[in-house]
Amino acid sequence: MDTKLTLMLDKRIIGRAKAYAKRNHKSLSGLVENYFKNLTEAQKADDGASTPLVNELTGVLKLKPDFDFKKDRLRHLEDRHQ
Repeated sequence: MDTKLTLMLDKRIIGRAKAYAKRNHKSLSGLVENYFKNLTEAQKADDGASTPLVNELTGVLKLKPDFDFKKDRLRHLEDRHQ
């Protein structure tokens, strides 16, 4: 059930938020709801639980059993800084 919420915000922020919502084909209410949803889910993650995004991405990459993360990261950094 949706419930009305009244917020007091700076006019400039509201204007920028409305423009952002329009550019991204979203409603301002949807953006605020999504923000609160992500905020409260992130708090759960701090308690040791995974966020929905982490759960969704878990298992997406299939790596070889002998894959060495440290070696790969070092190789990446060396390539990046040459």
